[in-house]
Amino acid sequence: MNMFSAQALPAASPRPDRALHAPLATHLCLPLALLLIANAWMVGGGGDFWFADLLYRLEGGHWALRDAWFTSHLIHRTGRWLTFVGVAWVLIATIRAWRAPANPHRRAWLALLLSLGLSTGLVSLFKHLTHMDCPWDLTRYGGGRMFFGLLESRHGIPSSGCFPAGHAGSGYAWVALYFFALAVDPRWRWPALALGLGTGLVFGFSQQLRGAHFLSHDLWALALCWVVPLCLFRLLADKAVRA
Repeated sequence: MNMFSAQALPAASPRPDRALHAPLATHLCLPLALLLIANAWMVGGGGDFWFADLLYRLEGGHWALRDAWFTSHLIHRTGRWLTFVGVAWVLIATIRAWRAPANPHRRAWLALLLSLGLSTGLVSLFKHLTHMDCPWDLTRYGGGRMFFGLLESRHGIPSSGCFPAGHAGSGYAWVALYFFALAVDPRWRWPALALGLGTGLVFGFSQQLRGAHFLSHDLWALALCWVVPLCLFRLLADKAVRA
């Protein structure tokens, strides 16, 4: 038997310290480039209006699904409560982790909890600062207001505060699970990322069907929900991994 013959070996999963410290080109520069390209199409290239126009036509020239049971109650209201339950569970898990001094993942749990809170909090803050209307508010879609861009003066005209997207943000906040998995067990990073992105997509698309948001509203909610855990996990979970 040839002792140097090739043998099938199980694929090694990335170590938490190496995975968490992936080059910023992977976790910051590439997402930033994709963000700018997508935003250029949505805002500069008219993608926001193109997609909203499409949904508006498909719904018969009005937002027929605005108060539909599965968009308004099932996905919006029930989804919001499920988010609260998920955050409460993370809070309990974080407290339990910190009550066990030997737990090696205490900082990762704390980073996850803070990420969820800060992501949704920042989305809510920017909704009050940006003064952008929802599609259903605009005359183009049966509302009573003109469209004003993000940097345009509204001349004292009130807004409904729809940018970034709050409900989509509560779903995209769970992309923090990707960074949590990188810190705890990198084998689960892709399922964790899929869960966060999938939740945000479902929440966001249901709101677009209702006329509550443009595509770019969801895009920037995702951007905030990505940057927050990226920073927090590098600051907090990093210390636990090194230890």
